[in-house]
Amino acid sequence: MSATFAIGIDLGTTNTALASARLGKGEAESPEVMAVPQVVAAGEVASRPLLPSFLFVPAEGQFPAGSLRLPWGGDTSTLVGAFARTQGSTTPARLVASAKSWLSYAGADRNGAILPWQAPDEVPKLSPVEVSARYLAHLKATWDAEHPDAPLASQDVVLTVPASFDAVARELTAAAAQRAGLPANLRLLEEPQAALYAWLADKGVDWRSELAVGDTILVCDVGGGTTDFSLIEVRASDGNLELHRVAVGDHILLGGDNMDAALAHTVRARLENEGVKLDDWQMRALTHACRAAKETMLGGSDSDTQPLVVPGRSSKLIGGAISAELRRPELESVLLEGFFPMVEAQARPQAPRRVGLTTLGLPYASDAAVTRHLAAFLGRDGQQRVPSAILFNGGVTRSPVLRKRLQAVLESWAQAVGAPAPRVLSGVDPDLAVCRGAAYYSRVVRDGGVRIRGGTAQAYYVGIERAELAVPGVAPKLDALCVAPFGMEEGTEVTLATPLGLIVGEPVSFRFFGSSTRGDDQVGAVVDPQGLTELSPIETTFEDANRPAGQAVEVRLHARLTEVGTLDMEAVAGDQRWKLSFDVRVK
Repeated sequence: MSATFAIGIDLGTTNTALASARLGKGEAESPEVMAVPQVVAAGEVASRPLLPSFLFVPAEGQFPAGSLRLPWGGDTSTLVGAFARTQGSTTPARLVASAKSWLSYAGADRNGAILPWQAPDEVPKLSPVEVSARYLAHLKATWDAEHPDAPLASQDVVLTVPASFDAVARELTAAAAQRAGLPANLRLLEEPQAALYAWLADKGVDWRSELAVGDTILVCDVGGGTTDFSLIEVRASDGNLELHRVAVGDHILLGGDNMDAALAHTVRARLENEGVKLDDWQMRALTHACRAAKETMLGGSDSDTQPLVVPGRSSKLIGGAISAELRRPELESVLLEGFFPMVEAQARPQAPRRVGLTTLGLPYASDAAVTRHLAAFLGRDGQQRVPSAILFNGGVTRSPVLRKRLQAVLESWAQAVGAPAPRVLSGVDPDLAVCRGAAYYSRVVRDGGVRIRGGTAQAYYVGIERAELAVPGVAPKLDALCVAPFGMEEGTEVTLATPLGLIVGEPVSFRFFGSSTRGDDQVGAVVDPQGLTELSPIETTFEDANRPAGQAVEVRLHARLTEVGTLDMEAVAGDQRWKLSFDVRVK
């Protein structure tokens, strides 16, 4: 069945969404967001544009039979969406949140049943890949129910990932999509690029009047669980304007979730001064209440306070609940000074002395100041970049107060070097821009239109052991050989000229590295692995019936960046090829 629609899916840390546009319409039709039916209360289903990326594992008999059923039926052993998030405030041990962050964390077995993290043994667990697949399967079921003549598996689908996702995290995202029944030929697109595509879709041909050659666009994406930065340059080619992604920041686990927790701690301190003590369970409920109050107050409400209700744990409490409030001065002070302080361009994230022992879990950012992380991104390699335009994305940037603060910080940095203040590219919905932009890009690929040139967001390297004299207690020196440079375009293939020795017939280990800062390294460059980020290794045995075990076969490495955005590597010796696939297990 030929594709009828261009589909864009934002598999977000906090929310998941889908948008579509008919193929063959050129730029005449703007992508539309699909309303997603989901359980919002026991026995109640409602359609909303966002599917919260939360999964709840109900206890047996916790809800009346049939009360979690969706219009298309399906498995009710787990619950995803709005009601799942709500239930997490009362039963957090059964809630899975931030599955996308786990998907990118090399320190965990991402195909292992580990979520909900550190839940009691009686709670069934799922892998980060499976949880992600269930969010996508929910969207697929919704689409198929509404478009029986155009099932999702037959459409042109683009799935978004953070620009900072490495090759392994991208492969795992693609694996989750396959498990959910999405088409095998789907494409992956970086979220900051998708946000800019949404802006292009809304501007149409007029975008060229707002940008000029030499402009640098900072895409500032602050979402519920992560913060990502990208830089996109406007260049000229044969008299036409082109967009090129030139820099990508680190994957920073910092966002709205941190802000909710900070507000909850502020309110708890005030309650404790009034003689009210909260336990851990109540603190989770307070955090959930602060999230809702924060969204209301930052979303345009004129109210100076928002009520907070925390379930009580004592029969002495009137009504069995604790009443409190979130005050606007507290809100703005905590968020502005704690997360968006005015800092100099030379500021850098602060790394406090670590405690020797810590609980296992995600590698959250140690410094909560988004502006210090932004300063570090723009000041990489000793050069201070000053963007000429800003595109805000992510739910946190819906707040006019926070956007204004970020603008003020960037204006102060520009002023310090005599540059014009960056202007804001307005007009996109921060919650829905990514899925809409992905749908627009999907149509551009098929029907034509302006494209952002980017390629790989990292340079990739393989570890090469030097042939050296054996010295007791001293390991051979390891070099890092560049096999895919920063910006390598999808569909590109390269073969390294340098011959290498591949050990066959016995277990061997390969080490891989990545870097989002080394933009000048070319294929075949040999660098020191210090300063690179190590990726998941390969541990395997390459069989060769014609050679003795342990022999080194002369090979040349062949690398190809697939259309999906994953990296395929092979060791080639004549007509013989050995595939090198990233190991997606824990290191």
